[in-house]
Amino acid sequence: MGFSRAVRVGPHVAVAGTAPIWLDGTVDPDPLVQARRCWKIALAALEQVGGTTADVVRTRTYLTDASSEEAAAQAHAERFGEVQPASTMLVVAALLDPRWLVEVELDAYLEST
Repeated sequence: MGFSRAVRVGPHVAVAGTAPIWLDGTVDPDPLVQARRCWKIALAALEQVGGTTADVVRTRTYLTDASSEEAAAQAHAERFGEVQPASTMLVVAALLDPRWLVEVELDAYLEST
């Protein structure tokens, strides 16, 4: 499809929508596990372009069911409790794969640039 997981332009980084897929293609059905997996992948992409969790200024979490909010919020707090970026959580009709209950994206600003 032709996209990058993360794009850095100067000090700005955008990390694309990130789904909870394991290396073998599986998806855990637990929304907490999914949210943790999404953030792990997204933050690894940020690190590849020189950023850290402390550089994150905005996050977005997409849920297919509002009942996953608590799990998604817990996973977000585990990663960003000290950083406290601007954050939006949305309930959407569906994500690309019906196994996905959570998808995330983030924006970062790298002050060192």
